[in-house]
Amino acid sequence: MFRFQSVWRLEWVVSTSLDNADALFLLLNGLGGIILAESVTVADLVKNTRLDVYHGAELLADKVITTSDISRPGLALTGYFNYYPRERVQLLGKTETAYSKNMTHDERLMIFRKMCQLTTPAFVVSTGLPVPAELVTAGQENGVPILGTKMTSSRILSNMTNYLEGKLAERQSVHGVLVDIYGLGVLITGDSGVGKSETALELVKRGHRLIADDRVDVYQQDEQTLVGEAPKILSHLLEIRGIGIIDVMNLFGAGAVRQDTDIDLIVHLESWTPDKQFDRLGNGEQSRRFFDVEVPEISVPVKTGRNLAIIIEAAAMNFRAESMGYDATKVFDDNLNSLIKENSAQDSHK
Repeated sequence: MFRFQSVWRLEWVVSTSLDNADALFLLLNGLGGIILAESVTVADLVKNTRLDVYHGAELLADKVITTSDISRPGLALTGYFNYYPRERVQLLGKTETAYSKNMTHDERLMIFRKMCQLTTPAFVVSTGLPVPAELVTAGQENGVPILGTKMTSSRILSNMTNYLEGKLAERQSVHGVLVDIYGLGVLITGDSGVGKSETALELVKRGHRLIADDRVDVYQQDEQTLVGEAPKILSHLLEIRGIGIIDVMNLFGAGAVRQDTDIDLIVHLESWTPDKQFDRLGNGEQSRRFFDVEVPEISVPVKTGRNLAIIIEAAAMNFRAESMGYDATKVFDDNLNSLIKENSAQDSHK
């Protein structure tokens, strides 16, 4: 099993000789590997959740966030520090700031000094509330940045949690191609050389959007949602045998790519053999499990003359129709049963 650091050593990749092409392929693809979670700095949090920096702007790039949990330090303000989660971002809202106003200057300074630990990433004051002067002092003494926002506590708590969960979630590396087809995330899998990248290129030409080629980093966003994205080093790139690596965004425009998408359907490409049985009615239910999420899967035989791009396009549209309650297989069964009843009725009258 391969494990990857979140920061790629691009110099090593550039200097890799053609003789090491196989090793490079394994490094970039990491077949089935579990990828170490990305590190997130307070600077990243500020940029992606629209926070304002009140104090400690010079500290943002060095303060690392290691958990997606956000702390509402109400108990800590009362002086109870037995289970104080110092490694979390601390969020102060109306309740916390109102309580602190009933404390004396010395009490506030003592409490905030205890709360501002070296491992504390940052404090966030919501709802446009004024920042206590004692918090600023304690933050400056211990190197903890003070942030703020006009958003309510509930809104900024949700925004920060969603962002941090996405960035810090455990990721699994999957060998395949991820394409957005009519708004559905379709993960195309199959053996190497079966035609996944060529099919993705045809889909891009038909107006769909590429997310990742060869290696897809997958993580669980919540109990029902699986998200796929490309590793930074492979973003917007597509490898076509005989041509090499092409930049999809450069050739087809920004509308031909996406950074990430939910994975709604898996299409597995298999080389056709006479002894292999494939589903012909669409009533075979398959799925593949990633983390705690089951994703529907269909198998498509690959044979000379078959237009895989159109087939996968149709599979995506059919999946959407089924999600909306229309089942073509059920319609066929109903028609067949009606025909049998009709023929039986005619036979009984003879």
